Amino acid sequence: MEINKKYYVYIILTVNNKLYCGYTDNVEKRFNLHMEGKGAKYTKANKPLKIVYTKEFDTKQEAQKEEYRIKQLTRKEKEKLIK
Repeated sequence: MEINKKYYVYIILTVNNKLYCGYTDNVEKRFNLHMEGKGAKYTKANKPLKIVYTKEFDTKQEAQKEEYRIKQLTRKEKEKLIK
């Protein structure tokens, strides 16, 4: 385990106005993978536009737990979280 390594939950807005949620230890690198169509099947089919939300965590487990929680939210709840 790396000391002081941080993990992030992020939400991407796609060109067709969908929201995609994921977690990573490097948001910029992960977003670039999504842009190249290599990040996830979902963002390969739904081209990313921009990152609209990020939140930092100290552990991978915390980030995964928050990603799962966000994925259970409705679109309206996700929009409220982003604001």
